This record gives sequence, C-alpha cells and structure tokens, in this order.
Amino acid sequence: MAASSKVTAFLVLAAFVVVLMAAGEASAAVTCGQVGSSLAPCIPYATGKATAPSQGCCSGMKSLNAMARTSADRQGVCRCLKNLAGTVKSVNLGVVAGAPAKCGVSVPFPISMSTDCNKVN
Repeated sequence: MAASSKVTAFLVLAAFVVVLMAAGEASAAVTCGQVGSSLAPCIPYATGKATAPSQGCCSGMKSLNAMARTSADRQGVCRCLKNLAGTVKSVNLGVVAGAPAKCGVSVPFPISMSTDCNKVN
C-alpha cells in the first residue's frame, strides 16, 4: 500500500508539471507508465521526505516535458494522473507546485487539483 501511495504521489506531480507546459508541435504518445518512470525520483520531494527535488527528479520533469509535446498528449497525461490523485494523502501540493521552478522547468499556469484536463493546451 505504501508503494502504491508513492507511485500515485509521483504521478500527481507528473500530471501537473507536464500538462501545463507550453504546447509543442510533434506528437508523442505518452503512457502512464512513462510518466511514472520519468517522475519516480520526485516522490521523496512530493511527499516531504526530501527538502529539494533530486537531480533525477529534475531530469525526469524535463524529459517528460519533452515527451508530452501536443495538447492531446498533455490532456491524456492529466487525465491519467488526476484519476489517481484522489487516493493520495501524503502529497504536499504546495511543494509540488514549486517543483518545476526549482528544476528550471517553465510552467505557464498554476499547478492545481482544479485543473480542467480538457482545457490543457
């Protein structure tokens, strides 16, 4: 159960980082598995067990941003992760919202659980 919560926490972070990035041109069908593997190193930071995102976390955010290049890709990632977000109690969304800036990843919109995935560009 603890491992499941960690994966979910990680996925929540991934959803809000990726879906709110600037739109790209090429299509890259991003799977939930890819999101999970890219952002797994962010779990300690997202759950308050680390004081800063690790290098692996930042690399994962940047990689995921590059993979989710179209609106459809980002909307799909958003939907996948929001479905899991309701089961996570240990994620600090304030910390998650600040993670992209700490990693040098530009997110043009506020990171929030109220994000409408259908409106993500």
